[in-house]
Amino acid sequence: MVADIVSTDRVIQLGKGLASIPERLLLAHARGEVLFICGAGISRPAGLPDFRELVLSVYARLDTATHNILRALPPGACNHWQANCAGLTDQQTAEVRRFIVGDFDVVLGMLERRLDDQTRGDGQVRRAVATILRSGAASPAAIHKALIALADRGGAKTIVTTNFDLLLQVAAQRLRSPLETYSLGSIPRPSRQSEFSGVHHIHGALEKNRARTSELVLSDQDFGEFYLRRRVVPDFIYDAARLYHLVLVGYSANDPPMRYLLNAVAADGKRFDDLKERFTFLGTSSPDTVALADWNGRGITPIHYDSKNNHDALRATLERWAALSAINGRKAIVDAELRRIVNVSRSAAKESDRDIFDHLFRRSNASERVRLSALVSDAKAEIQWLDAIVKICSEADRGRKP
Repeated sequence: MVADIVSTDRVIQLGKGLASIPERLLLAHARGEVLFICGAGISRPAGLPDFRELVLSVYARLDTATHNILRALPPGACNHWQANCAGLTDQQTAEVRRFIVGDFDVVLGMLERRLDDQTRGDGQVRRAVATILRSGAASPAAIHKALIALADRGGAKTIVTTNFDLLLQVAAQRLRSPLETYSLGSIPRPSRQSEFSGVHHIHGALEKNRARTSELVLSDQDFGEFYLRRRVVPDFIYDAARLYHLVLVGYSANDPPMRYLLNAVAADGKRFDDLKERFTFLGTSSPDTVALADWNGRGITPIHYDSKNNHDALRATLERWAALSAINGRKAIVDAELRRIVNVSRSAAKESDRDIFDHLFRRSNASERVRLSALVSDAKAEIQWLDAIVKICSEADRGRKP
């Protein structure tokens, strides 16, 4: 059990070039109170497309005339962009316009209604989506493994995804901790019990049996069905947000799944005070205060990182977090980190190293603090490091008082 010390404004940078994570989130994770929700961005390193790229691939297979228009559009196109739709029907032109503004779920719904006269079942569009996703890489990326490690909340591993692929399950198997798969209606209600575990595909998952049709939340009508009519997803998210700090990974602010997820909790967050804080990892190539304000305005706390080199800083941050995790991190790495930090005086140490040192003690229970204190003493740390330990222990004692 980790010490419950309030930490509001502290941020911890776990390594050079990594994202600075609010300490209150790190402490919540150490208490087993964090639930990760993963989007398409985590599977791109494994060779799978994001929603926009998926739509483009579907059109390449089913409607080459419209695809020729869509592929020429820049990713940053918005509603003021004018595309030359000469030669297309009115329906195709309407789909292009929806694509430009990023309503990819609507685009697929329009395409299904045009080609299949339906938005469910085993139509051309659904078969194309399944084929495209199954033709991608079968091996998980490093970020999948890091997220599986972080999904351990002590006695149970639970992670949520809007992705259809099964790469998180494969990552869990390769880490020798296989997880059950739950999808849509089979997903158990969120709780703090160990039974609430596994990989939860709130938008559906690809069937392992290729002969079977996969039920996926793909089109606008699907979102209406599972978010508005049945309320399967918003009820799940709302319950989860009351029990856990939700951490979004692999989303952009304009992703259609993110738009629906945010709507599922935004209204309740204004009315009820028992919803926990939500976070998202936000990658940009340069500081973007408007993007930060956009997320904050939606009730989500952004954690910024540098997106260069294919978001390598995000992967490295999650890997480092997992390695130092209070729940299942590698004790040898934690010990080596403390020895490295106290090798210099506290006054000469980097601020980030002092923050890490304090955090490793702040998150620990009494017995772990005794062990770490002995380690620091054996390393012949100067007195300021020992004084810092005493101060942190005093904070903990005050925090336990009623």
